[in-house]
Amino acid sequence: MASKLLLLGLLVNLLMLIDAEPIGVCNGRNGNNLPSEQDVVTLFQNKGISRMRIYDPNQSQATLEALGGTNIEVMIGVPNDALQSLTDQNDANTWVNNNIIKYSNVNFKYIAVGNEVDPNNENRGYVDFVLPAMQNIHNAIKGAGLDGQIKVSTATYTGLLENTSPPSHSVFKGNVQGFIGPIVKFLVENNLPMLANIYPYFGYLGDPNKNLQYALFTAQGTVVPDDNGLQYSNLFDAMLDAHYAAQARVGGENVEIVVSESGWPSEGGEGATPDNAGTYYKNLVEHVRGATGTPAKQGISIETYLFAMFDENLKGGAETEKHFGIFSLSQQLKYDGLTFN
Repeated sequence: MASKLLLLGLLVNLLMLIDAEPIGVCNGRNGNNLPSEQDVVTLFQNKGISRMRIYDPNQSQATLEALGGTNIEVMIGVPNDALQSLTDQNDANTWVNNNIIKYSNVNFKYIAVGNEVDPNNENRGYVDFVLPAMQNIHNAIKGAGLDGQIKVSTATYTGLLENTSPPSHSVFKGNVQGFIGPIVKFLVENNLPMLANIYPYFGYLGDPNKNLQYALFTAQGTVVPDDNGLQYSNLFDAMLDAHYAAQARVGGENVEIVVSESGWPSEGGEGATPDNAGTYYKNLVEHVRGATGTPAKQGISIETYLFAMFDENLKGGAETEKHFGIFSLSQQLKYDGLTFN
C-alpha cells in the first residue's frame, strides 16, 4: 500500500509539472540605457522565458527580427495612438502585413489592441476606436489564415471595476459598461480571451488597512470571505475573480482571462522595496504555475506575464513606474530563486 501511495504521489507531481503554465515577461523599451534587443532575446532564451509581451512594433522592429526562429511566444501590442487609424479595414490589413506577416518566423500568440483604455482616465479619447480596431485586426488575421494561431484582444485593468470586495459583487463601472459590453460580446462570439493587467501593489496602496501580507501572498488563512462561500487569502486572486465576476454580468462568464501584466516596484513609493518585490514575484510565479487556480476558477493554471524585464528610466507617471524590472541593466536577475519554467 505504501509503495502504491508513493507512486500515486509521484504521478500527481509529474502531472502538475506537465500542466505548469510557462511564465511570460513584458519587454518594455521606455529607457535610454537598456540592453540591445538581441541581448534581451538571448537573455529570454538563456533564462528559459518562453513568452514575451512587447508594446509598440514601431519601437520593436529589432526585437521582432531577433525573435525570428526562437519559438518564443509573443504578445504584440497596438499602441493606443494607433487605434483610430485601424478603424479602417485597409489600414488594419496593412498593419497586419507590416507587423505580423512580415515576420513569418516569429511565434505570435496574441495581439493586444489598446492598453488600459478607459472612459475615466487619460485614455478616454480612444474609447470609440478599440472595438472597431479589434474587429478589423481580427478580420485581417482571419483573412491571412492565422486566426487559429493568433488571438486578438485588448488589455484591460482593474480601474474599470467597482464594488470589488468581496469579488463576487464586482461590476464594471456604470459608464464603462457601454464600452466594455460589446467588446466582451465580440470575444465570446470569436472564442477569444480577455487580457487584464492585475496589480495587487496598487490595490495595496488603496487599501485603508494596508494589508501587505494579503498583497504579497504571505497572509495566513482567510482575509476576505465572500458571501458566496469562497474565501480569499491573497489579493491577486481576489482581483482576478473580481474581473471574472464583472465579465459574467455582461455575458462573458466563459471568457478566459490572461494576466497580461503583474508586478511590484522595488523603489519609488510606499511598500516599494526589493524585499517586497522579490517576495511578490516569486510567490506570484509559484501560484500561477500551479493548477490551483483561484477560488472562483479552481483547478487551472493562470497564464501570466510579469512586468517587467528591466527598470525603464523614461517612463512617466509616479516614480514607482520606473522600477518594476526583474533584471538589472547588467542582465542579472534581481531576485534569487525567481524561475520561469
